[in-house]
Amino acid sequence: MPINAGIAYGLALEEYNRAKTPKEKLKALQKVLAASPNHKGSERLRSGIKQKMAKLREQIETQGKKKGGGKSLSIKKEGAAQICLVGTTQSGKSTFLNNVTNVKTEIGTHPFTTIKPEIGTLDYKGIKIQIVEIPAITKDFIMQEKGGIYLGIIKQCDLIVLFGRDKNEVNLVLNELKDNEVKVFYIIFDKNENLVEKIWNNLILIKVYTKQPGKEKDFPPIAFKKGSTIKNLAEILHKDFVKKFNEKHKFNDKVIMPYARVWGTSVKFPGQRVGFEHVLEDEDVVEIHNK
Repeated sequence: MPINAGIAYGLALEEYNRAKTPKEKLKALQKVLAASPNHKGSERLRSGIKQKMAKLREQIETQGKKKGGGKSLSIKKEGAAQICLVGTTQSGKSTFLNNVTNVKTEIGTHPFTTIKPEIGTLDYKGIKIQIVEIPAITKDFIMQEKGGIYLGIIKQCDLIVLFGRDKNEVNLVLNELKDNEVKVFYIIFDKNENLVEKIWNNLILIKVYTKQPGKEKDFPPIAFKKGSTIKNLAEILHKDFVKKFNEKHKFNDKVIMPYARVWGTSVKFPGQRVGFEHVLEDEDVVEIHNK
């Protein structure tokens, strides 16, 4: 089936062929895609254009990291999770960061006050969560000087909190993320909601407390991925725990198998005795007995 491309498609294709830099090529390909026919017969054509655009975006991100010195704009993940605040200018990102973390960034009355990523730490009931504010998103964000680098940071995070002053701005950000193949799960900021709780509820994490026999639970708790077991906890507490859980021990001529007691929603009654493969739930309290 012929694709029936028009004059605009041909002109855009010529611009692409003349382009020299990855950014110029990507901008031209955006025009080629917009001008290409959109029907069943053109599916292979449009798919090929999108694949070329994806490769160019990766190339721009890589070049940006090298040009930016790598280390200066590379953000190492710290804490139980990394959250990116992504949105348009003056949409409330800096205010939220200041309110929930240990940093105080400038909140300007003029646009684009944040010119580099700002990093803070949210303490959620003893669990440390890294919060990264990304400079304001604009149309064709990857074309900006460090847009590719910032998109790379966004792609590695665990959750995006999306900010916009209205629906149009929210859609602009969503389109930029989609166009640049950012596949991280996101939530949208709503001043009428408890955003800290919303962040925690949308992370694939649980927090678990440990305790010694006859004592209160220890603080702070330990963060795990949902679906984690007593074994995962034992591996963090001490390597010997894992070994001992797989062994039988003699005490006063009696064979004793290590075990754990759990208080919380993962068990039927408080202090229930469980084995190595028991799956833990949020807010569980665990007491390990290894002898």
